[in-house]
Amino acid sequence: MSDSILRQLAEILEDRKNANPESSYVAGLYQLGTAKIAQKVGEEAVETVIEAMRIEAGHADAKERCTEESADLLFHLMVLWAHLGLTPDMILGILEQRLGTSGLSRTE
Repeated sequence: MSDSILRQLAEILEDRKNANPESSYVAGLYQLGTAKIAQKVGEEAVETVIEAMRIEAGHADAKERCTEESADLLFHLMVLWAHLGLTPDMILGILEQRLGTSGLSRTE
């Protein structure tokens, strides 16, 4: 798998900006605005963390659930990016710049 799935999804999310909010979940989120989209990102992040902790606790279904919640988190994060005019290439560019850079040596 490559980063092309991110680009494909980004194109779909961009198209949804022109969709009917009554028939498109994403268009409905766009209509609700940044705060609601950010809230969804937060909810999915919390659900991902919960499932991660369940993996550590040995729950049999937790790895599959954590994978699903992670996909939900990434999806909603990408909706937020699209809403704000950010693209996967912008984010991937930052990650590429940071490759091989220790977080301890970076100044913030």
